Amino acid sequence: MFQTYDPPEAGQSGGDRVAKLRALMAKSGLDAVLVPRADEHQGEYVAPSAERLKWLTGFSGSAGLAVVGSKAAALFVDGRYVVQAPAQVDTGIFEVLQVPQARLDAWLVKHVKKGGTVGFDPKLHTVAMVEDLAKSLAKGIKLKPLAANPVDRVWGRARPPAPRAPVVPHELRYAGKPAQQKIGDLQAALRKEGEDAVVLTLPDSIAWLLNIRGADVAHNPVALAFAIVPVTGKPELFIDPAKVGPEAKAHLGPIAKISAPEALERRLSVLKSQGKRIRLDPGSASSWFFRKMSGGKARIVRGSDPCLLPKARKNETEIAGARDAHKRDGAAVARFLAWLDREAPGGGLDEITVSRRLEQIRSETQALKEISFDTISGAGPNGAIVHYRVTTATNRKLEQGGLYLVDSGAQYLDGTTDITRTVAIGTPTREMRERFTLVLKGHIAIATARFPKGTRGVDLDPFARRALWEAGLDFDHGTGHGIGSYLSVHEGPQSISRRGMVALEPGMIISNEPGYYKEGAYGIRIENLVLVNEPARVPGGDREVMGFETLTLVPIDRRLVLPELLSAMELAWLDDYHARVRDIIGPELGPSDRAWLEAATAPLG
Repeated sequence: MFQTYDPPEAGQSGGDRVAKLRALMAKSGLDAVLVPRADEHQGEYVAPSAERLKWLTGFSGSAGLAVVGSKAAALFVDGRYVVQAPAQVDTGIFEVLQVPQARLDAWLVKHVKKGGTVGFDPKLHTVAMVEDLAKSLAKGIKLKPLAANPVDRVWGRARPPAPRAPVVPHELRYAGKPAQQKIGDLQAALRKEGEDAVVLTLPDSIAWLLNIRGADVAHNPVALAFAIVPVTGKPELFIDPAKVGPEAKAHLGPIAKISAPEALERRLSVLKSQGKRIRLDPGSASSWFFRKMSGGKARIVRGSDPCLLPKARKNETEIAGARDAHKRDGAAVARFLAWLDREAPGGGLDEITVSRRLEQIRSETQALKEISFDTISGAGPNGAIVHYRVTTATNRKLEQGGLYLVDSGAQYLDGTTDITRTVAIGTPTREMRERFTLVLKGHIAIATARFPKGTRGVDLDPFARRALWEAGLDFDHGTGHGIGSYLSVHEGPQSISRRGMVALEPGMIISNEPGYYKEGAYGIRIENLVLVNEPARVPGGDREVMGFETLTLVPIDRRLVLPELLSAMELAWLDDYHARVRDIIGPELGPSDRAWLEAATAPLG
């Protein structure tokens, strides 16, 4: 199994660790210390050795930041975690605050005396974050970069070792484009901008560029590494040599120079002394890189990671692979839902049993390499916790008259999947059906959207919310995130959200996942992955527009739909989608599961 269900370590959110950290702060002359969720690569998902926030606070979410002052402490989270965080941390120690309503700078001004010092590990914060915080702090409060991470010092020998999973080549039949060609295209882009090199800090960018994969981070097929790509010559990959076996050496040898991680700082010093123009991404490169490169002859050029957009624009091979992966995955999830419908009336199912069954069915495809994230398996009120992770301590039964929300995904060599379905266990209430249908209306609004070139995710986000807004409802997360190709399940730079400022382009794969969450009662989310199509003219129109192809092929629970709340167009979309699901994955199922699929996809209109 690719996931465990162990509860947080006993006493993890107790005060002993915070007390030890405060004692170290006092010795170091610090009035507060910042503890982010990120690692040295600014990753959303991190290795156990980088789980500093979880170790200190008990909070296991994928985004957040703690600040520990001499007398007060706070944990800042976004709307996805406002229910989860207070349940995991000791709220007698950490005040849980929601961003963006709560601001870190305001908290520091309130709790740090004038002339005080706030320590931070420059390897764990982007330069943009540090600079913005420094500007907004009151005069007299100083941000101090630390040479050693104070949480690591308190953690000591109990801290897990850094991961050393092997690097493997990602075959051309899945990548679709040789690494040599990708490197050449990147170098041409550098040449056009008059830049001498770029420093890559994101492991998925490096994996994509060099056509390699790894297993340093759970559920993410990446190797933790850094790279410097010069405008001419081979890129230099800074990686633990123990990860690079004979097969990886044979693949990387012709295209890259392999160096130990310890050589990175020396190499940056050389670039600094040569007066080169070096690109660094202020949104993803840590403050440490900017500090190491500043003050010399080199000129830092602030620009986006040049791999982000090419990686997001899937090529023909990757698109074909995504379709194959979703057909395979759709059949597996349909088998799971058919099993769930057969077993749930007996009353013996719980969140862990169901999650394990889903993973088992996916593994029976013989193509599953990993799951793409820990399955969100939420029954009843647990479904209202947006990023809920079931443990043996929180495990609930799937009760009659309730809703069950399952958000899961798979990593296959030809594609990454992510799907959420909300299922009625027994007879749902009228309110559940109404709110499910409002969420469905938002989902259909995104699925059927047509939009011109230059349209950003922020422009489409209200489409998913309008029906909910009209009922005085909403959801506190983005509507969609980018998806990698056998890479991270959360991939930028595109998103459909209030922060989605990047224009959507053909070949991008993005999720469509509006929701509604009634705290203490139930959660609803409907998620499919969609592919941005090439621009085309609409009959009678005067400009080309793009749209989406829905890749996910799994029934949406008809029992939760109130047809009278849907327009004729919306009903037609749902019936057409179900017909497509039936036609494509039906032949992949056995007789009993195919019979279930026929009923689950029967027309409503």
